[in-house]
Amino acid sequence: MAWSTGRSPAGCLLVAATILTGHLSIGWSNDAIDATRDTIVARQDKPVVRGLVSRRTLAIGAGVMLVVTIPLSLANGIAAGSMHLLFVACAWAYNLGLKSTAISWVPYAVAFGALPSFVTLGTADVWAPWWATAAGALLGIGAHLANVVPDLADDLATGVRGWPQRLGPYARLIAPLPLAAATALLVIAPAGAIGVIGWIALAVVAGLLVVIVAWRNAPFLITIGIAAVSVISLILRGDALV
Repeated sequence: MAWSTGRSPAGCLLVAATILTGHLSIGWSNDAIDATRDTIVARQDKPVVRGLVSRRTLAIGAGVMLVVTIPLSLANGIAAGSMHLLFVACAWAYNLGLKSTAISWVPYAVAFGALPSFVTLGTADVWAPWWATAAGALLGIGAHLANVVPDLADDLATGVRGWPQRLGPYARLIAPLPLAAATALLVIAPAGAIGVIGWIALAVVAGLLVVIVAWRNAPFLITIGIAAVSVISLILRGDALV
């Protein structure tokens, strides 16, 4: 997205380094905080459960990456860096407890909604248009559902009662909706003609939604397919962000 908005190669590398360190802090802190829960349900996809790394090592690594991502974020500019640090703060708040509440979707909505402005403020010192912010928030909500649905049973077994867990089996059907809405917003809201690619994106998403509704046991990868279309649409609209 930084590239599509006109960021220089060096600027794109800075964005990549900023996002990488922020996400390492988020992912490692999540595994460190959830190590006990993951062990109870024998999550073999988790390195702590498999004995590949200690909880202490992950916690230290998360703390180091959190410190490193602060100057990297601010190197993009104070306003832009603040947007990325808002993203990281939301994710840490989720890891530290909001994931078990009915408003577990809020950190995702706020964080993903801030990402377009992180890019535009660092590229052209302008806020992202409303439709990009709204689409980012919808992508975040969809990402929250898509991330949690595969682990619903394990979460319920260990007492995690966030929004998706409260939805139960309906979470799988609801997950594609905010993603599809994000795609529609990214295609329709910007000024100018929709274009062939935009119509193709809408048609693909509509077709995938029909499959999900008609085939109740449709593979969850179809939802991920809608997410992919949403992300591609956001990248392709990069020229309209600034």
